[in-house]
Amino acid sequence: MKLLRYGAPGRERPGILDRNHAIRDLSGVIDDIAGSTLLPESLERLRQIDIESLPVVPADERIGACVGRIGKFVCIGLNYADHAAESNLPVPGEPVVFNKWTSAVVGPNDDVRIPRGSQKTDWEVELGVVIGKGGAYIEEADALSHVAGYCVVNDVSEREYQIERGGTWDKGKGCDTFGPIGPWLVTADEVPDPQRLSLWLEVDGKRYQNGSTSTMIFNVAHIVSYLSRFMSLQPGDVIATGTPPGVGMGQKPEPVYLRAGQTMRLGIEGLGEQQQRTVAA
Repeated sequence: MKLLRYGAPGRERPGILDRNHAIRDLSGVIDDIAGSTLLPESLERLRQIDIESLPVVPADERIGACVGRIGKFVCIGLNYADHAAESNLPVPGEPVVFNKWTSAVVGPNDDVRIPRGSQKTDWEVELGVVIGKGGAYIEEADALSHVAGYCVVNDVSEREYQIERGGTWDKGKGCDTFGPIGPWLVTADEVPDPQRLSLWLEVDGKRYQNGSTSTMIFNVAHIVSYLSRFMSLQPGDVIATGTPPGVGMGQKPEPVYLRAGQTMRLGIEGLGEQQQRTVAA
């Protein structure tokens, strides 16, 4: 299934994509794509619905973030060896963990606001993992059974705030609009191997990132298991799993950063595409 949320910001309604890629309204069945709706038994009930009997949503509706009421937005840094190299940082021995604040979450095609005074706002296409069945101390062999589905994430980052301003990375990762998610939550049964997905990103039509989840240092199962040692994972938590090389900070001979008036376009095989316009905050 490809689940999504549509409508005005803060008033999104749940939807599902039909076989013709039309959006069908799920609001008569569930209240949101969030929380207990993402449990395995709840998703199985959704699979039994006759999608074609649901109302069709107008094609011009805004698409919101594909998960609502996100409790935790956890990110993994430097999870591709060649991205670590372009960042002039060592390959980590354990996953690097940081957070994006949930106030960063926006829809996949909403504007991204460059913070006031920012000179180093950057892009990062990432595979997003959405937790279905929660838990703590999850065994790696069981970890994928805790995943409700997958989505596209743009881990927008302000590099000066992240690296040069002291403290943790979080201040450069969680600015408002720095977390576009979606367009769809693709349920795990439609993604048989999350480690065989191509992912890419363009800015103003120029391809900067072109990678594969097969080159992750730590795979999805390991990440889910690892995080569950430090926090209980709950339905609707989102994990961004790292980005392949090609970010603006790593461009040669000089870094390339975003400015207002540009367009980012990005996608992951089978999970859809995003497109954001950059604007001044």
